[in-house]
Amino acid sequence: MVRIVCLDLEGVLVPEIWIEFAERTGIAELRRTTRDEPDYDVLMKYRLDILARHGLGLPDIQKVIADMGPLPGARAFLDDLREAYQVVILSDTFYEFAHPLMRQLAWPTLFCHGLETNAEGVIVNYHLRMADQKREAVMRFRELNFTVVAAGDSYNDTAMVGAAHGGILFCPPENVVREFPQYPVTHDYAALRVEINRAFTHSA
Repeated sequence: MVRIVCLDLEGVLVPEIWIEFAERTGIAELRRTTRDEPDYDVLMKYRLDILARHGLGLPDIQKVIADMGPLPGARAFLDDLREAYQVVILSDTFYEFAHPLMRQLAWPTLFCHGLETNAEGVIVNYHLRMADQKREAVMRFRELNFTVVAAGDSYNDTAMVGAAHGGILFCPPENVVREFPQYPVTHDYAALRVEINRAFTHSA
């Protein structure tokens, strides 16, 4: 079987975009992420309301992203991983956010969502590629006879981690660790690679 690794993006390969934006703008409420709120629709409506109240739009967020880079060691980890496995990034970010970060990661395959903006660059809505897309992607890969190992850090990753042949948590918050004790926890790329290899061995 061909083996696919599905990875979350933010918190695994790049910093949390919304946290970085919260720090740059001083808007503490925007530090809330999928590590804190398991309902993605609730979280995004909360974010868009805050942006509207502060008069901030997509160009403001893109300026912050332009100054960001991958997490230390992420590019080397990803390059090495892609020599052994197919790799797909499954993220609940948006293509409008991710483009400059994908360039720095040598353009891995990314499945995520899209934003709708008005003429002034104000984000007026977001559009999911499909509901529960991370889990659905893993299930479709399995139907295509791929062996899948998935890794992520947040609530919104647990469905894909659970749907894969093997699942791993990477630098998760304690609340996620407590609620999902069945998954191995890793805190650096070397340990993550060991667990990925082990998961494929056990799935053989």
